Amino acid sequence: GALRIQEVRAGRALRTQNVRAGRVLEHRMSGQGETLEHRIPDSNIIFRMEIFATPREVKLRSEATVLEAEKRGEKRVGFQNDWEKTEIDILNVCRMLRERVDRKALWRRTEEKIREAKELKELCSSRGPYFWIPLRSHTVWENESVLLTCTVCGSPPPQVVWYKNDVRIEPHLFPAGKYIMKNHFGLLTLEIRRCTVEDSATYTVMVKNAYGQASSFAKVLVQKYLGKESGFDSEIFKRSLLGPDVEFTSVLQPVFAREKEPFILACTFTQDVPDGQRNIQWFRDGMLLQISKRRQLQYLDCQASVKVSCAYKEDEGMYTIQVPSPFGSKEQSAYVFVRDAPAEKAGAPGSPLNVQCHDVNKDCLILTWVPPSDTRSSPIIGYTIERCQGESGVWETCPEAPGGTCRYPVRGLIEGQSYRFRVRAINKAGTSIPSKATESVTMQDPREIPFDFWRNIAVSKADTEDSVIIPSPPTNVRASETRQAYVLLSWDEPCPRGKEELTYLLEKSVVGSDAWEAVSSETPVKSPRFALLDLEKGKAYRFRVRALTLHLHYGDTKTSVSLIWDHVTGDSELLGYYIYSREAGASEWQTVNNKPIKSNRFSVPGLKTGKEYVFCIRSVSEAGVGERSAETDPITVKQAIATPSAPYGFALLACGKNDMVIGWKPPKRRGGGKILGYFLDQHEESEPKWQPVNQQLVPTRVYKITDLQEGHFYQFRAQATNWAGVGELSEPSDLFECKEWTMAQPGPPYDVRASEVRASSLMLRWEPPLYKGVGPVTGYHVSVQEEGSEKWKPLVPGPVSDTHLRVSDLERGKSYKFQVQALNSAGIGQPSLPSDPVFMEDKPDAREIKVGVDEEGSIFMAFEAPEAPDYSEFEWTKDYEGPPDPQRVTVKDDICSSKIILKEPSKEDLGTYSVTVIDADEDISASHTLTEEELDKLKKLSHEIKNPVIKLISGWNIDILDQGEVCLWLEVEKLSPAAELHLIFNDKELISSPTHKINFDREKGLVELTIQNFSDEDMGTYTAQLQDGKAKNQITLALVGDNFDKLLRASAAKRRDWKRKQGPHFVEPLKWKVTEECEVLLTCKVTNTKKESRFQWFFQKKENSKGQYNAETGDGLLEIPEMSKKDKGTYMAVISDDRGEDDTILDLTDEGSVRVKTMCGKLILFFPSAFSATPLKIQGTEEGIRIFSKVKFFDVDYMKTFWYHKEKRLESGDRIKVGSTLDEIWLHILDPKDSDKGKYTLEISAGKDIRKLTADLSGQGEQDLVIYRAKVVKGLPDVATIMEDKTLCLTCIISGDPFPEITWLKNDQPVAFRDRYRMEVKGTVVTITIEKVCSEDSGRYGIFVKNKYGSETGLVTVSVFKHGEEPKELRR
Repeated sequence: GALRIQEVRAGRALRTQNVRAGRVLEHRMSGQGETLEHRIPDSNIIFRMEIFATPREVKLRSEATVLEAEKRGEKRVGFQNDWEKTEIDILNVCRMLRERVDRKALWRRTEEKIREAKELKELCSSRGPYFWIPLRSHTVWENESVLLTCTVCGSPPPQVVWYKNDVRIEPHLFPAGKYIMKNHFGLLTLEIRRCTVEDSATYTVMVKNAYGQASSFAKVLVQKYLGKESGFDSEIFKRSLLGPDVEFTSVLQPVFAREKEPFILACTFTQDVPDGQRNIQWFRDGMLLQISKRRQLQYLDCQASVKVSCAYKEDEGMYTIQVPSPFGSKEQSAYVFVRDAPAEKAGAPGSPLNVQCHDVNKDCLILTWVPPSDTRSSPIIGYTIERCQGESGVWETCPEAPGGTCRYPVRGLIEGQSYRFRVRAINKAGTSIPSKATESVTMQDPREIPFDFWRNIAVSKADTEDSVIIPSPPTNVRASETRQAYVLLSWDEPCPRGKEELTYLLEKSVVGSDAWEAVSSETPVKSPRFALLDLEKGKAYRFRVRALTLHLHYGDTKTSVSLIWDHVTGDSELLGYYIYSREAGASEWQTVNNKPIKSNRFSVPGLKTGKEYVFCIRSVSEAGVGERSAETDPITVKQAIATPSAPYGFALLACGKNDMVIGWKPPKRRGGGKILGYFLDQHEESEPKWQPVNQQLVPTRVYKITDLQEGHFYQFRAQATNWAGVGELSEPSDLFECKEWTMAQPGPPYDVRASEVRASSLMLRWEPPLYKGVGPVTGYHVSVQEEGSEKWKPLVPGPVSDTHLRVSDLERGKSYKFQVQALNSAGIGQPSLPSDPVFMEDKPDAREIKVGVDEEGSIFMAFEAPEAPDYSEFEWTKDYEGPPDPQRVTVKDDICSSKIILKEPSKEDLGTYSVTVIDADEDISASHTLTEEELDKLKKLSHEIKNPVIKLISGWNIDILDQGEVCLWLEVEKLSPAAELHLIFNDKELISSPTHKINFDREKGLVELTIQNFSDEDMGTYTAQLQDGKAKNQITLALVGDNFDKLLRASAAKRRDWKRKQGPHFVEPLKWKVTEECEVLLTCKVTNTKKESRFQWFFQKKENSKGQYNAETGDGLLEIPEMSKKDKGTYMAVISDDRGEDDTILDLTDEGSVRVKTMCGKLILFFPSAFSATPLKIQGTEEGIRIFSKVKFFDVDYMKTFWYHKEKRLESGDRIKVGSTLDEIWLHILDPKDSDKGKYTLEISAGKDIRKLTADLSGQGEQDLVIYRAKVVKGLPDVATIMEDKTLCLTCIISGDPFPEITWLKNDQPVAFRDRYRMEVKGTVVTITIEKVCSEDSGRYGIFVKNKYGSETGLVTVSVFKHGEEPKELRR
């Protein structure tokens, strides 16, 4: 430490003299003693040592000095060796003092006292309240005041309520200042002013907290003066002691003042008040008033007055004057009303009041105020806060807008500066006049720790800390105050924190998300508290805080990570440590160092920016290599966080008589954080001292400096600031003369920068000049300079109208500089500063904008930059003219990525979108042009995602179960467990019941409805509504008309058959056959019989006993030896028992459509007639369409058939096939054409009987042809012409059920899909894509589709022409 000797009084001389054998240190002074003061470096602790000498010692020393001077003939003056010895003695004394005062010992004693205080606090905490000193009773005279006091203890501090005769005292129900209640750290007081007889009562105080309650009471007796008595109570005696009895000659009247205007409140007396200026007291609402700049308390010529030069609403209240008299003080009261001042704009509200500052810290505070009572018929919608720094008198609006709340944090204040604040109210009509300003507050964070008795020593914790490179993390991060407009975040300082001043970096994350986002701040956060203003209502957040020192950075570079670990203890043979790393997700560890390091910290280099790594440590000793430590959490390698480098490139952009506008370039090294702003300095050429230009950070790189002297030359310099602190100081700029610009040409453009740098192209951008000259800027001349050349060449032949230019055809591997000059009607203006050199190369990790559709179906453009700093900002522009319209897009930023989402995509969104990473050390930018064709594809995909359809595998199917139940079922793709089904029948939702069972198998995608007793009530439409997340589908089945009747009959028949089979029943119905002996045998067979079962034969409803029955085999037999006409009729066999009955019938009659034929000379056989033929039916097949009719039996010899199409008789040929079987007559049309549509007729003749059956293919037949048969519906042109190197897309729509097979042909040969050929099938849309077509791709292409019902081929001719040629099709 340094030694400082402070002389207390001027003219003291330090002399030394040898007395006897020793050396005496004498301090000669003009008083009785002297102070030696020693200051410990870097602390606020000052020690003083008082060295006192008695008068006798001083006299002896003086006499000894005079005697020695007489002997030597001159005064003794200490110099040379004597002074050196004296200095050594003083140093020894100071060293002894310094050794006795140990800073850490002092801090330990301080912490011990704090610990004891905490223990005492904890000992006293969490207990019910009790009275340490209770209330005591009082007796007072009328018109006097009484003070009731008591002391209460309890933790937490209890709530206090006062009662008078068991009735709670409400101060607002009494005159102002009647009752004054205070609670000063447990000391409770109730002051009753101007007591009357009615105030005599029992007063009780009730205290209560969570752990109990207590009370104390006291009586107050107010006595009235009964009259003038003799002795000491006589009026004459009191007047002799207290002076004359003064009376009021006037009554205080209410005053109606107006804001910002003066008012006077005065009263007069009957006679002069002795020492009135001192004895007369004024009160407002019970509070004693004092003289101030705005308020004067005067007494002159028997008149007392209060004069307020500028009234505010805070001055409103009950004013009371109190004058002493022999019989107690006399007083009068009057109310002063302060009305709102006229608004600056009609309808604007009144001004707020009672603006106060709370929780003042280093860089922030909390401001509160009271809203105005008069809102002028329009409610308050917000407030604005204004501040004034020091005594400047300049009021500026704070950037934060508090909205409608009356409590708001003010951030971004400068430590050590003084501020005043005022508030304005806002409604729809306008803004109010400002409120009364607060008292001046200084931004500081004092910490005075009581140490020892009778004094406070200001101890800075940093003085007791060791030097650390990286401080510990802050702890106890909490939301100390949560309101609708803001959240006040607080935390505890790191321990250890180091000697350096700390700043803090805050991050936030939405609960449920792993993404952390930096909390932006205009200035570095220095206090352990911060107010967050931009949080979204309704969301839950998490927060974390990092501590940074002035020289702190995380990672030495953007490719390294700093590691710190605990030393191995207890190993005397430790040789060092090995470090291992691997990328997150990898399995193999990589060795970082091959030589053991002995330190417990190391910076691992050579890592990839944006990648995640994990690390582990192994100790090395003579015994070998130890086990691996626990691996770290994944660490993302990011750019270092440090203070930025110096700005550079100062330019004069405009100049007036007394002001200049200068611009500069940002630091080349931003420090891995956002540049918060700049501090500027200036100085004149003739004055070497630099003066600060701004106190608040300048957020832009253009600034106007005022109050300059015309004709003087000035220099400027700047410092950039980020989250880590203030960066390096720039070099001074060139000398700029403050002389008003009057030239006709425009000033220089500025901020010329290159982005989207590739091997041969880049995007050049600049800002227009601030000085326009005589007219508007009409264009720009852009020049380029190659590396190594001093010549500037025009980049484009003519002027450029925009402030951006796409530059191409540059040479790879070269560096270029660019400069821009503005042009107006007067000519070309000054050139801009050249841009930084741009090196042309393709970066291997260059990122492009990704365009697509997200899971929500929104069209987005996203850009990822993992190499960018964590908290970089992304700047999006459209067509390089400014940010995209926020009404059309939404921008979402994340760590190292940003995304634009189109709200309602349309043609207005077409254009070029570019993105640039702000505050990155390198150029990170890209662009993308959104075309109409691309947007249409994205919109189609977006519609599919927003309106997804559950894929249908099989539509409604109908099955009839064994017992006649009808099962309706369909099958879709596999569904999630959350999928929902709503089954609607005739507009009513079905619920599973015993009669209608619903089975919904989500895993298989199966929907089943089983109807137990199918009846007429089940006729109608069945709709299955499926929803799985956003995906939906609806499938409807109509069971009406013939389809329902047929299903109803089949269900009833199946039900009857099931019931029949429960007892004896026929498994083979009656049938006949002819033997070689020309006998007719009728046979049948039964099953499920028992002994009691009975078999009967019937002919014409009469039992026939000739029939036979074999009970063992169940066979029935009836022989007709000679068949004749008498045997024509109805034969029936019946089987029955107690379980039921079954029968089978065979009809051998003319009415049964049979005829007799002679065989073996006997009538033995019957054949069906033409009237048994069913109506014609149409059926699709793999080859075409089949038309057929069913008959009971077809005899080729007896029955003749003919087919007709539109009255034209058809014969069997290549495409038309006709034929018959024993029970069917059919016509088959192969490869149907449109000409095959029309009416078809089948003519059947059997002897004299002729029957005609018709079918129309233009109706139902055409529907079969379209629905089932594979076909190319539309899409392919006849001819497609395209230029070489383009991409050809041929699209068509096909149909068919089942879905047809697809084959593409080129010149009748199948196309092999590889290299440049691709095929895509989406639903019924089929597309073939040929990339970079050439002349070899010309030819005849076709798509061949085929399913089991048919096939079809669609053809197109492709013609490829070369560049510059005219297509053959256009030469005609």
